[in-house]
Amino acid sequence: MHIDRHERMWITLSGVLLIVFAVMLGFSSAVLGVRLPGLSDQLLPTAAAGPHDINEGWVRQLAPGRYEVNMRARVWNFNPSEIRIPAGSTVTFYIHSEDIIHGFKIQNTTVSLMIIPGQVAKATYTFTEPGEYLFVCHEYCGAGHHFMSGRVIVEAL
Repeated sequence: MHIDRHERMWITLSGVLLIVFAVMLGFSSAVLGVRLPGLSDQLLPTAAAGPHDINEGWVRQLAPGRYEVNMRARVWNFNPSEIRIPAGSTVTFYIHSEDIIHGFKIQNTTVSLMIIPGQVAKATYTFTEPGEYLFVCHEYCGAGHHFMSGRVIVEAL
């Protein structure tokens, strides 16, 4: 069977690209620890809350410099929408969606989550610099999406 020279070139290039992508995927998974969330990564809502009510938003201090936040996302707000902590604190966020898919991005940090109904998104971050950190929903969730925000206020010691 005769295959045109240009067609053979494109078939070869496509095969090489598939191999390169597979190697990159394997490398990022094995060496860099990049993983896609799956069923094993889901937290039960009760696992995050402990003795507190998971249907309410709250901030609690676990130890000096360690905080835990239970946040509820619903159209078009976060509860709590304001979090105050001292500088140097490590905060673990547990975020639940009550209705649809939302996003959670704390500006000027590495925290960026997709919040899926029925799952609990979890992120931990250490706020070293005092200041005000805006958090927003970065997944379009309807007409009032642009109002869905809040702030983490990191107070100087």
